[in-house]
Amino acid sequence: MPLVLHYHPLSSFCHKALIALYENGAPFVPKLVDLADPGHRAEFLRLWPIGKFPVLQDEAYGRTIPESSIIIEYLEQHYPGRTKLIPEDSELAREVRFLDRFFDLYVHLPMQKIVGDRLRPEGSHDPHGVEHARDTMRTALGIVEKDMVDRTWASGGDFSLADCSAAPALFYADKVMPLADDYPQVYAYLRRLMERPSYARALAEAQPYFSMFPA
Repeated sequence: MPLVLHYHPLSSFCHKALIALYENGAPFVPKLVDLADPGHRAEFLRLWPIGKFPVLQDEAYGRTIPESSIIIEYLEQHYPGRTKLIPEDSELAREVRFLDRFFDLYVHLPMQKIVGDRLRPEGSHDPHGVEHARDTMRTALGIVEKDMVDRTWASGGDFSLADCSAAPALFYADKVMPLADDYPQVYAYLRRLMERPSYARALAEAQPYFSMFPA
C-alpha cells in the first residue's frame, strides 16, 4: 500500500486530511499515533521532528508530506478522485486556498488555544490569551455567517479544500463556543458538513475518543 497516514482520530487537523482521503477514495493505511506512548512518540519524531500530525507517507514516491493543507494539495496532484478539491480555474483556486487559510488561522487555531488552555495545570492558565482567541473566533464567525447566507459550501456550490478545513474547525469551535444561537448560518453549514459522508465517517471513527476532549 503506497500511502500511510500517521494520525490520531481525535485530532482536528487529522480530520481535515481524512475528509480529503475519504472524498476521493484514495487507498491508504491509517497508522494511529499515541504521543503519550514513548515508543510511538519516538518513532513519530524520527519521521517528523516537529511532532505534529497528520503526516502522509507515500511509499511509491518515497516522500513524507506533513501539514494537512499540503497533504490535500499532494493528494489532488497525485491521487485525484471524483471530487475536485482545488478548482482548475486559477481565480477560484486562489479563493479556495484563501478560505482554507482563513478557517485554519482564524477559527481552527483560536479554538485550539481555548482547548489547550483547559489542559494546562492549575495556576498556568492564560485568560487574556483565551479571550483574545475568542475575539478572533467571533470576528471570523461573523464573516462566515454573512458569507453562508447564499452558499451551500465555503466557496460557493462545490465542495473543496476550504470545506475540508472548515469542517473540523467549526465542529470543535461549536464545542467551546456553541454556534446555533449567534451564528445560525454557520451552524446550518456545520450540519451539512457533518452529514457529508466523508466527514460523517471521520466523526464516527473519532467517536470512541471523544471522552478525551476537555469539555
